Amino acid sequence: MKHGNYRKRAAAMLRNLVYGLVGAVMLLPIYYLVVTTFKTPVEAAARPLGLPAHFTLENYKNALAAMEYGRALRNNLIIAGCAVALLLVFASMAAYVIARSPKKIFRRMYSVFMVGLIVPFQIAIIPLYKIVSGLHLMNTLPGVVLIDVFCINLPLSIFLFRGFINTVPKELEEAAYMDGCGVLRTFWQIIFPLLKPIVSTVAILDALAVWNDFMTPLLFLQSPQKGVLLQEVYKNVGPFSTNWTSFFPMLVLATLPLVVFYLIMQKSIIEGVVAGSVKG
Repeated sequence: MKHGNYRKRAAAMLRNLVYGLVGAVMLLPIYYLVVTTFKTPVEAAARPLGLPAHFTLENYKNALAAMEYGRALRNNLIIAGCAVALLLVFASMAAYVIARSPKKIFRRMYSVFMVGLIVPFQIAIIPLYKIVSGLHLMNTLPGVVLIDVFCINLPLSIFLFRGFINTVPKELEEAAYMDGCGVLRTFWQIIFPLLKPIVSTVAILDALAVWNDFMTPLLFLQSPQKGVLLQEVYKNVGPFSTNWTSFFPMLVLATLPLVVFYLIMQKSIIEGVVAGSVKG
């Protein structure tokens, strides 16, 4: 018995040691990134992993000015907010029709949407460029929003909504129809409030995807005044060398709003995943 307990304790200690090493390896780049933002270029080169001798916020001040942070952040918020709102509306309605309608055409449409999960939208950049140009949406924030919604993130959102809607009892809708509710009223007043867990999950995933989208703004926004945070970071990368003490603060400032958003919403995404697994 004692020998068995000793082996269990030794295995637990070894497992915790491995977990600790893996965690340290994963946190090391983040530590290096954050610490370097408070150093001078000379100190960053001399002591890459050491703590700064004198903390300075000058790097962040320079980054805020170089990125035009307020303007770029506003563009990011407009694109992400509008795209997430449209995705929640269109994806939930499309998923509801696909999940509830017995017609074969909707199942075929669902298959078409699922193809969008496999085929990257980048292969259609040239025709997409022509379409956006023909609609006079080049160099506009609405043009980027429409691309993020209908060409990139809609298939995954429909897939997630459909899986959750299938767990909602159909008897609720039948009772609503008997009370005289139409399809739209049944969906928005009966079904949609029950989708709160998956709505939170889809909103978070779509916000992350839209915020981190670099290619779409790069290709479809030419005006410096329409640029987003990642574009501003990219503009400050030198062709032959990069000042990391200036570049790293830009990375931190570009990802900080997203980190704060995720920390606030992480409870909702966990609840959404758990609720979907339990109901399924």
